[in-house]
Amino acid sequence: MDPAESHHGVTWNQSTLGLSLHSTTDTLVMTFYLLLVVCVGLWMGISIYSSNIGSGHYMALAGIGAASGIAVGALEWNSIFMLFLLGWIFVPIYSKAEVVTLPEYLKKRFGSLRIQLFFTFIFLIVYIFSRISMEIGFGAMFLKMVWDTDIYQTMLTVLTIIGMYTITGGLATVAYVESLQAGIMILGSALLMGYAFYEVGGYPKLVSKYMEAIPSKTQQGNWTAQPECYLPRQDAFHIFRSCVSGDIPWPGLILGATTVSLLYGCADQVSVQRFLAGKSRLHMEGGCLLCGYLKLLPMFLMVMPGMISRILYPDQVACVVPSECQKFCGRGTGCSALAYPVLVLGVMPHGLQGFMLSTVCASLMSSLTSIFNSSSALFTLNIYTWIRPTATEKELMIAGRFFVIILLAVTIVWIPIIEMAPNEILFEYMQVLKSCLTPSMTAVFLLAVFCKRVNEQGAFWGLIVGTTIGVFRLLAEFFYGPVTCGRDRQCPIFICGLHYLYFGFCLFLVTILIILAISLATEPIPDHHLHGLCWSLRNSQQRRVALDKEMRWKAFPSFTSQPGMFGEAHTCLWKFWDLFCGLDSQSKCKTGPENATEKELEDTWKKVVSSDRSTAFEILARRMAARKSEEHEDRMKDWSNEPESLFWKRVVQASAILLFLILIVAHVYFA
Repeated sequence: MDPAESHHGVTWNQSTLGLSLHSTTDTLVMTFYLLLVVCVGLWMGISIYSSNIGSGHYMALAGIGAASGIAVGALEWNSIFMLFLLGWIFVPIYSKAEVVTLPEYLKKRFGSLRIQLFFTFIFLIVYIFSRISMEIGFGAMFLKMVWDTDIYQTMLTVLTIIGMYTITGGLATVAYVESLQAGIMILGSALLMGYAFYEVGGYPKLVSKYMEAIPSKTQQGNWTAQPECYLPRQDAFHIFRSCVSGDIPWPGLILGATTVSLLYGCADQVSVQRFLAGKSRLHMEGGCLLCGYLKLLPMFLMVMPGMISRILYPDQVACVVPSECQKFCGRGTGCSALAYPVLVLGVMPHGLQGFMLSTVCASLMSSLTSIFNSSSALFTLNIYTWIRPTATEKELMIAGRFFVIILLAVTIVWIPIIEMAPNEILFEYMQVLKSCLTPSMTAVFLLAVFCKRVNEQGAFWGLIVGTTIGVFRLLAEFFYGPVTCGRDRQCPIFICGLHYLYFGFCLFLVTILIILAISLATEPIPDHHLHGLCWSLRNSQQRRVALDKEMRWKAFPSFTSQPGMFGEAHTCLWKFWDLFCGLDSQSKCKTGPENATEKELEDTWKKVVSSDRSTAFEILARRMAARKSEEHEDRMKDWSNEPESLFWKRVVQASAILLFLILIVAHVYFA
């Protein structure tokens, strides 16, 4: 029988058919793999959106929309532009630097422990006093109004649930849970938007009726409210407003808001931590784009429903008489912050009200878990390893879990303090805080990536001077109190007269000038220390030499590591603790790739407490760097060897262009 003929008598060409089957199978497998990567990228984008959109956004954006119009939604659109920079410029640089946290990147870039620690402390302060405060404040207010229950009991229950899966699961669990919660958030807010637009009669009716949304009571006794306190703004449906009289002036939106968005978009641990966990460049870029498309939604899901709430319930949402506001929301200064829950109770049927309660709870939980997880990483890898440079892997994991518990305790203590704050200005307070503290940080990150001439001295002193100026303005804002309608500003005009968005951009420029001036007056960092860390040297094939500087900081060892202290579990209770914290009780703790023995650790620790500190720290730094970069070296190999389909590459590029065009059209339409 002819070899080309089968035993059934069917003739076929073995070589041709074999190659055809092989090619088809490979194509199917490769297509399935790339689809899987894109799906994982979409999961990443949804997770990032969920971590950035919390209960504070629902309440704050709706409240400010009710009070002044759509301009606040442009702040969210502004951050979309930063996602392009993050996905195509910053994350590749961070990945090549093989870092886990953003302060760690600055440590490698400048060789400075003091910059690393300074950034870590500032990040933690901003997280606690800005993001956690806003989420707790608005989340507590929503739950108290809609659920009508004891707020401390409710928040304690929510925080307990958050703590359980954050402590036991880590970043992976947080990301998966947030993806589920993001779906609930989008569906719930879309349902409310549909009911709200149906009630008002569509977008044209929103435009016409909003200008007539005036409370029926504007005076009491001999007191009469000023017209600007209760009349809707004439520029309510414009995002570019007067550079002098606008509440969000257009130069401030373009320059000042971009300065803040640049840090939160490209150098925020909460967002960047997920991108650094990306499996491939396609994975990461797809996540950036999906997150960008989702960030188009808050204008329509939160801001405009807040404006509709004012139309439907002007006497409550737009109240101006202190006694009326006191009766409605317990605050004499205004109740616009309650626009979102008022709308939920007014237009949603009873079954869906519970779903909307779940939506806000999901947003609160997703935002807080992201903050807790990222704060834990910042503390463990930047502060704890400085205090205890010989910490084992298990000790670091336990320290991270305990830090989450501490944050939970701080959050619970923080509830009554935030509840006393005037909620209608809480969002603006948070914007002021960001505009005072983040511009100098933005300048350092921007110059670290794009200007290789910047050195450690320039970055550090520019950061110190810029932060000092920002803290001075921030303390003045808090000391003199907020500006309320009908009252003159108490803060001196030479301190607070400049709009906070203008101030943020000016502070950004001042910090850049200081950094450049000092850097040009001092010695530059040689290029062989910067390969892969700067934009101009991003494609360098040369091996980077670590920038080792003598560490001027002293460690503060509180105790000496004892054999078995953080090693293998021996008791049932300890094994249960390992299981609860997600630790492998079967594996012994290691100090790094060298698998140092207890004798080596003891010798190293003796060097630390002896006079030869620089040598000991050098050894420990190398071990810690090797340990933390092992996983990132594998990822770098995966990224470099990742097969990229030309089709999917074009899909990503087309999606990026489409998103950019949508942004331009939206800005032009609502200008």
